[in-house]
Amino acid sequence: MIGKLRGKVDAIGESHLILDVMGVGYEVLASSRTLRNLKTGDEAQLTIDTHVREDAIKLYGFTSEVERTWFRILQTIQGVGAKVALAVLGTLSPQDLANAIALANWQAVEETNGVGKKLAQRIVMELKDKAPGITLAGVNMPAIPGGKPDTRSIIGNAPAEAVSALTNLGYQPMQASQAVAVAMEELGDAADVAKLIRRGLKELAR
Repeated sequence: MIGKLRGKVDAIGESHLILDVMGVGYEVLASSRTLRNLKTGDEAQLTIDTHVREDAIKLYGFTSEVERTWFRILQTIQGVGAKVALAVLGTLSPQDLANAIALANWQAVEETNGVGKKLAQRIVMELKDKAPGITLAGVNMPAIPGGKPDTRSIIGNAPAEAVSALTNLGYQPMQASQAVAVAMEELGDAADVAKLIRRGLKELAR
């Protein structure tokens, strides 16, 4: 199984790239975010997830091990295959996805092409328990016995309602999510909806 490739970007397509490794061209499927950050002729190192089927071998490339981990975890959700998982990671960075899950902000996930409301809600609800090392605004969440992140104090009505309120005011879901994340980091987990909205609006006004 191939776990990593390093070489020169020979070509970039709509959903894949050709990576020249010592004269051998590997076709690697990647998210739109990864492809946007590469140019033909660049030296690149990609973490690879190899999928072997009876009729094909597909290579999926990621810029970090964290991104590959999210790719694998997303596919544990019913209705999410490799294509949808890549699309989600093309819309949201690993940190943005972690924030969306921590804040129960399914609207941010719904911005992904091919992901409807029900699937976005399923992803957020199921990953709050499955996703390892979830972080909020770049700060690791506290662990509980067993090494799992403690999402109980983060996943609550207040942050979700604050994100919803800011979204209703016309802000994009990801902007609202990030603003509330900053507010929670500053005010603490016990902050009520009103305080989170006020601090979130202050952050968005910057």
